[in-house]
Amino acid sequence: MRRRPTTTILPEQMDKGMPKNQQTRLCFLASLSALFWVLLLYFHFVVLGNSNVDESVQLSIIPVATQSHITSVITSPPEVTNLAKSPYPELNKETSLAQSSEEKETSHAQSSKEKETPDLEMKKESHDRELDNYPFMRALRTVENKSDPCGGRYIYVHDLPPRFNEDMLKECKSLSLWTNMCTFTSNAGLGPPLENVEGVFSNTGWYATNQFAVDVIFSNRMKQYDCLTTDSSIAAAIFVPFYAGFDIARYLWGYNISVRDAASLNLVDWLMKRPEWKIMGGKDHFLVAGRITWDFRRLTDLESDWGNKLLFLPAAKNMSMLVVESSPWNANDFGIPYPTYFHPAKDADVFIWQDRMRKLERKWLFSFAGAPRPGNTKSIRGQIIDQCRTSKVGKLLECDFGESKCHSPSSIMQMFQSSLFCLQPQGDSYTRRSAFDSMLAGCIPVFFHPGSAYTQYTWHLPKNFSSYSVFIPEDDIRKRNVSIEERLGQIPPEQVKAMREEVISLIPRLIYADPRSKLETLKDAFDVAVQAVIGKVTKLRKDIIGGQTDDNFVEENSWKYDLLEEGQREVGPHEWDPFFSKPKDQNGDSGGSSAEAAKNSWKNEQRHQS
Repeated sequence: MRRRPTTTILPEQMDKGMPKNQQTRLCFLASLSALFWVLLLYFHFVVLGNSNVDESVQLSIIPVATQSHITSVITSPPEVTNLAKSPYPELNKETSLAQSSEEKETSHAQSSKEKETPDLEMKKESHDRELDNYPFMRALRTVENKSDPCGGRYIYVHDLPPRFNEDMLKECKSLSLWTNMCTFTSNAGLGPPLENVEGVFSNTGWYATNQFAVDVIFSNRMKQYDCLTTDSSIAAAIFVPFYAGFDIARYLWGYNISVRDAASLNLVDWLMKRPEWKIMGGKDHFLVAGRITWDFRRLTDLESDWGNKLLFLPAAKNMSMLVVESSPWNANDFGIPYPTYFHPAKDADVFIWQDRMRKLERKWLFSFAGAPRPGNTKSIRGQIIDQCRTSKVGKLLECDFGESKCHSPSSIMQMFQSSLFCLQPQGDSYTRRSAFDSMLAGCIPVFFHPGSAYTQYTWHLPKNFSSYSVFIPEDDIRKRNVSIEERLGQIPPEQVKAMREEVISLIPRLIYADPRSKLETLKDAFDVAVQAVIGKVTKLRKDIIGGQTDDNFVEENSWKYDLLEEGQREVGPHEWDPFFSKPKDQNGDSGGSSAEAAKNSWKNEQRHQS
């Protein structure tokens, strides 16, 4: 293998050229090094850094005068952050600007937050202190405790002196001129048990209950309420167990107005001295009277005028009074169902009864139980009775003085159970107990005046009245002689079935359960009423906190407000206005007509006991 020959350099030649060559090389290397660093730094800071490098940063090349080499000194630029760049210069620029802006905003927000946080906390503390000034705030806040099943549902019951309730029961013989109420106040107000001789009732839970016994039934049901409290500061509402109906009943005939008003005035005086009253001036208080409202709305102090003036007392106007018939023109009374004969002790009793009502064969298209009102020219009862008598599909149970099947719970319920529709014209006043007895029997009620149910029992009955009842205006019967048989016969069978099912489904909320026991899951008339009162008081409290006022509220239109949907506040013209035209006398009462209605109610009670 041939190899390339190497060049030979003589030693003396090396010695001669070394000093000069070495100096030249050193200078050359120093120049190259300086140029390299200049180019490197220029490329890095000027080309790559572009506008992101501070223009104030200058590169300085300071030569050091030496014969052997040149040294470069570079001033260090300030620290540059965010060196990771996009390959797109414009994006880099926008990103840089956005980051700069974001940093400024973040810094400003943090600074503002640091300034605002104390302000917000102070405002919140101030707001909380303002809320705490409302004496009912503790009661409102109980609903926030999700572990408390009674949150927002507590009821405080006043411990009234016995003269306002229990003493009346001890003197039960004086509660009515024609009826021995001692019999009807037995069994916690349910009356004597009914025997199921004809198989019309269930074997248990049926009693001969007086239609005016709600006072004592309701009070005894309250004793079983699952959210009673002795701390009024957490109460959603406050119950006053005054037997207002029993009180007026014993003094309606033959007593002067001083006697009739005495207990009501004493009650109000007692309540207003209580600390619980001062919380809302009585607006969170409610009581029950098992009579029609007209017994408590005496307009004048004439001895001949009817009833007492409980509902016209200024303090009582703040309270809510639950009555079996309310006034359409006043805002402090609310309708609750008349008691029926059925008072179940457990859910199963209700379910069994409902199933039985579904399966019944009903041979009569319609029926009516009642007596004519010959002294009342506006009454349509006479025409209804005539139509029942002439119809082959109508059933009539006539009621009058003396012995009558109308006074037999068994006869009444048997007729209702065998009818598809039950006629419910006005009684001595707007309402009738019969309406609830018929619905208990699964019979579809037919009303002729909206005041008989639709504007009365808005807590207990659906606003969609056509889902469970038929409405035939009185004038259709009075002036046009409309055939009830023909009108009802036009309703399709499938619609009748749906309406009857709706009626049967309403049964639990229309009856009062046995006060000595407790339904497991069902809500009865008592439960529905208490919940409605709580809702009313709670809404009022929230409105007070929110500064909302009902400046446009017109008490004369009270019946319209009860028909409003959730969230609505204003009322206007209504198709039922002709039924509730304002009476000429003041205070939203029907004056003589209401007094006559109340008196006729008593005459009717006398008739039943004769």
